[in-house]
Amino acid sequence: MKKLKRWAIVLSILYISVTIFAYFFQERLIFFPSKMPKNHVYDFCQPYEEFNLEAEDGAVLNAVHIKQDVPKGVILYFHGNSGNISHLIHVANMFSRKGYESILVDYRTYGKSTGELSENALYSDAQLFYDYAKELYNEDQIIVYGRSFGTGIASYLASENTPNKIVLESPFYSAVNLGKHRFPFLAINWLSNFRFPSNEYLKNVSCEIHIFHGTEDVVIPFESAKRLFESIEGKNKHLYAVENAGHNYLQDFQTFKDGMQKALD
Repeated sequence: MKKLKRWAIVLSILYISVTIFAYFFQERLIFFPSKMPKNHVYDFCQPYEEFNLEAEDGAVLNAVHIKQDVPKGVILYFHGNSGNISHLIHVANMFSRKGYESILVDYRTYGKSTGELSENALYSDAQLFYDYAKELYNEDQIIVYGRSFGTGIASYLASENTPNKIVLESPFYSAVNLGKHRFPFLAINWLSNFRFPSNEYLKNVSCEIHIFHGTEDVVIPFESAKRLFESIEGKNKHLYAVENAGHNYLQDFQTFKDGMQKALD
C-alpha cells in the first residue's frame, strides 16, 4: 500500500511538472521559426519586391511580393509553423503559373521579421498585409491562402474582411482541438495561450472556401479538416481529400492539382 502511495505521489509530481513545462514553454512547442540575416537576397527566379511593414508595437514584418505583368489578382499566403519565406519558391511558382501575383509573409520572429509572438499580434499583423494588398487590388481580386498553422490566421483574416476566396491547405479545426489530439493527457483548453478557433471564424466567412487535406496526414489528422468542413454552413465550400498524401507535398498529387485548378480558375 505504501509503495502504491509512493508511486502515486511520484506520478502526480511528474504530471504537474510536465503541465508547468507545457504552459511556460508552449510557444517553443508550437513555433519553429527559421531566421534569416537582414542582408539575405531572396532567389525567386522571377520579378519580386521585398518590403517591410511596421506594427504598432514596433515589430518589423518582412514579406515578398511576387510580381506579374498582367495578373488576375493577388494571393496573400501564410505558411506553416516552421521555416520562412525563402522556402516558398515552389509556392510562388505555382501561383505565378496560375496568373496571380503573391504576397508571401513571414511572421514575427521568422525570417527577417522581428517582434514578440502572441495570437492577437499575429492577427493584427495579418490585417496589415491585407490592407497593403487592398491598396493595390480590389478585394474581389484578393485570395487568402493558409497552410497548416497559417490556416488559423487565414481563417481569422477572411472572417474580418471580404476576399474573393479563401484556400486552406492541411487545416486544423482549432488549435485547442489539435492540442488535445497530440497531448490528450494535458488540460489543453486551460493551458493554451494560442487557440486559433478556425471553426468559429469560418462561420463568419461569406466567400468561397476551398480545403485541401491529405488522408494520411499524421501531423494534423484528416478528420480535423473534415470536421472543419462540416462545421461550415452553406454550400459555398469545397473539400479535396488528397488520397495517400501526408502533411507535406500535396502539390505532387493529381487531386491537389485538379482542385487548385478549380480554386484559382
